Amino acid sequence: MKLKSLAILAFVALAGTSCQESFLDINTNPNALPTAQPNYVLTNALLTSATNMLNANETGTYWAGQWTQGNGYIISTTLFAYNFTNGDFNYWDSYYDNLQDYQFVINNADAYNQKYLKGPAKVMKAMLYQQLVDMYGNVPYSDALKATASLAPKFDDQKAIYESLITSLDEALVDLKANPFASAFTGSDIVFRGNTTKWAQLANSLKMRILIRQSKISGRDSYIKTEVNKIVSEGSGFLTGEDAGVGGTFFFLATAGKLNPIYDRWGYDANGAKRALNNYPRPTKFLIDGLKTNNDTLRLKRIAYAIGGENGGNPGVSTAKEVAANYNGTPFGVSSGYLPANTSSVGPSLLVKGDYNRPFILMTASEVQFLLAEAKQRYSDVTLSGTAKGYFEEGIKQSFRVLGANVAGAENFKGSKIQNYDWDASTDKLAAIATQKWIALTNFSGLESWSEYRRTNLPVTPQSIQLVGETKRPLRFYYPNTELGSNGTNVKAQGTIDPFTTRIFWDVD
Repeated sequence: MKLKSLAILAFVALAGTSCQESFLDINTNPNALPTAQPNYVLTNALLTSATNMLNANETGTYWAGQWTQGNGYIISTTLFAYNFTNGDFNYWDSYYDNLQDYQFVINNADAYNQKYLKGPAKVMKAMLYQQLVDMYGNVPYSDALKATASLAPKFDDQKAIYESLITSLDEALVDLKANPFASAFTGSDIVFRGNTTKWAQLANSLKMRILIRQSKISGRDSYIKTEVNKIVSEGSGFLTGEDAGVGGTFFFLATAGKLNPIYDRWGYDANGAKRALNNYPRPTKFLIDGLKTNNDTLRLKRIAYAIGGENGGNPGVSTAKEVAANYNGTPFGVSSGYLPANTSSVGPSLLVKGDYNRPFILMTASEVQFLLAEAKQRYSDVTLSGTAKGYFEEGIKQSFRVLGANVAGAENFKGSKIQNYDWDASTDKLAAIATQKWIALTNFSGLESWSEYRRTNLPVTPQSIQLVGETKRPLRFYYPNTELGSNGTNVKAQGTIDPFTTRIFWDVD
């Protein structure tokens, strides 16, 4: 499936060695496709992951109730009236295409003496599979990524895949510890620049996500506690005070096709002209009103711009005065009456004119702290060294940091008596964790927001205005028609899929 792109990468690799005698070896078969070097493939794969996740995150951010569609565009009934089929939301093909890249790296790293690439590739492979399960349930796993050896791969049970991902991440940790990056190849890693300790911390953080996602399933407590304790014993720790992101100032350029993909989608082009979709995503009324009600104005001003949007002559600053009264959300699914001039747009935590080279975030340190808080709250006897309260308060602090707000503002909620903000005053600690995680994921991790919303049913967001008197909400996607066409027998073996009633295995209520 990747022959064309791999051939291009191979040409680049060969161009750099064209003066070597081996390149002119008469025994080389001129009809054989050249093979790309794993380091080139990894770089391209990481960038591709960012682009693919952008698409899945957008849908998730809507269905988590954080964003809606701006007026001035024809309302998408696919998104906001849930009128979709197996021809919509096909993230499947691009994800599996990307997984082939990581599998190529894993399969070929040893032969090219690039063993240090296997750990990062295995971590990313696990992340993509976790997201595929969260979107589609049972998917091809053990029989997948084998090219012509398995053209119609069987589907694996989603719970079994989740368990296998923990094992796969354990294997990644072994690779990461055993194989430090060669200094000449750190540039191929556009996430952590060859820092295998940080990759190990991302692996452990991803394991926490996978484990806590299953925490409401009856009978899983012992398994989850055992695995959490294994993470602690492993010793690499978690993402702390720093996020995992693709690219950054060292990678993205002010050149067409080389911008941060978020900036390129909803922000500006390489010359600073607004994109046509700049006013499309709008923070919801539920989100903005909740932040204002709870005096969470520092984060509000980073999550959203005030009415009128960003001041083109003063990047990162709103056109209107940045006071709470000038932040107006758009009701979820509304199709008229809420134009850019009188509503808030996605804020400077995500889009600032000229900031084309921010990293694309894969996972925030804030999310990790809330995962730790829930683990400690649910399972007080796990060997995590901190307290649930401490992790919760650090999660809010890290949310302020990643948004670009003054982290000192997080201290204002301690002792504030505000429900779901002040740990001591919150009557339902798990609800407080879920609510704060929902806020912290806003603008960064839409697919995770939607998954957590499905798992916890929190916060209780309004139904789309497009569905009067209906309570249905999407719980998953259909299997795409492309997979039905090429692997129909195995797709049909999954039974009848109803995206409004067929739940992912961790979605128990």
